[in-house]
Amino acid sequence: MTVRNPKDIKPTSPERRDFLKVASVGTAGLALGGLAGTAKAEEPRVELAQAGGQNWWPSRWGKDDQIGALNWITPEKVLDTVKWIRDGKIYRMGHPYEATQPKFGDRAFTLRLVGSPTGGPFGGNKLVYNDEFLATEIGQCGTQFDGLGHIGIQMGKDGDQAEMRYYNGFTQLEIFGHNGLKKLGIENAKPIFTRGHLFDVQAVKGAMMEAGQEIGMADVRAALAKQNMKEEDIKQGDALFFNTGWSALWQKNNDKYVNGEPGIGVEVARWCIQKGACVVGADVWGVEVVPNPDKSVAFPVHGELITKNGIHLSENMQFNDLIRDRKYQFVYIFIPVPIKGATGSINAPIAVT
Repeated sequence: MTVRNPKDIKPTSPERRDFLKVASVGTAGLALGGLAGTAKAEEPRVELAQAGGQNWWPSRWGKDDQIGALNWITPEKVLDTVKWIRDGKIYRMGHPYEATQPKFGDRAFTLRLVGSPTGGPFGGNKLVYNDEFLATEIGQCGTQFDGLGHIGIQMGKDGDQAEMRYYNGFTQLEIFGHNGLKKLGIENAKPIFTRGHLFDVQAVKGAMMEAGQEIGMADVRAALAKQNMKEEDIKQGDALFFNTGWSALWQKNNDKYVNGEPGIGVEVARWCIQKGACVVGADVWGVEVVPNPDKSVAFPVHGELITKNGIHLSENMQFNDLIRDRKYQFVYIFIPVPIKGATGSINAPIAVT
C-alpha cells in the first residue's frame, strides 16, 4: 500500500489511525545513530534510538516508564525556567474549540446544551443552571496534545498485535482496552512548565509555506539568526515550536488546511531529539510535512518523536500574538487533562514572557 497524496484526501477521508498503517516498515528502519557526535561533550543529551531492529526500547528512564521526555522537567528545571518570566505577559498558543474548526478525517466536535435551562429553579433564590454535552475525540481534535499511546510502529506481520510497538516497547496487546489505554494513557503526562523556543520559518521564507514544503535545518538556523537567538540557548527539557503561517487558513479555508501541510521532516526531528526536547509543536495539524518527500513512509516524524523517544507533539497551534510582539523565547505552560486511558489531551497552552 502506498501513501495517498494529501491533495486527494477529503475531510471524510480515513482517520489517521488507518492512514498510519502504511508507515509500519518505513518508520521502523529510520536511522538515528550518528547524531550523538554532534552534541557538545559538556551538555547531557538524549541517547538517540539506534537504526533498525528493536534498540529503541527499553527507555533510558527504565522499562516501565510511561512519562517519556517529560521526565526532563525536574524541580531544578522549573526553578531555572521561572527566571525567564520578565514582563508578566501571557499569550494564548491555541485556537478556540468549535464545531466548524478544521478536523482530520472523520473526527467530530459536537457540543449540545442540555435543556433550557438544564436545571432549576432551586431554592428561594430560584437558581438555574446550564450544562453541556460534548462528543469529540477529546485528545485528537482542535489544538491537541498527542500522548505516548497515540502512535505506534508495526514491527512484525500485519495483524500481529504482539509486535505493534509503542513508546518503551509496549505492545498493542499490553496497552489496548475498550474503555481506554491500559498503559501510556495521557494521565501519565506530567504538568509542563519549561522554556519554549519559537522558530518563525514563515518570516524566513517571506510568505506562508505550502503543503509538502519541508522545514530543514537551514531554515531553523536562518530563523535563529533572524531572531537573534543562539542554538546553544536550547537546553535539555525545552519545548520547540515551528511557525509556518498555515494557521492563517484556520476557519478561512479548512479544506486546504487539512489536505496536506508544511512542517518539519526527519532531519529537524533528529535535531529536536538531540537537543533533548520534551515537546515539539507547530501551527499545523500534524507538526510534520505532508506529503513527506519520501513517498514510502507516512508520518515518520511521529514515529521518531513519540514512539521512539517519548516526545509529545502539540498540534494546531497559533503564534500570532507572540510573533507580533517578537517574543520568540518564553515560558511554556500546559497541563494535560488527565483523562485516564486517553490517547491525547485537549490543549490550551500559554506562553509567559
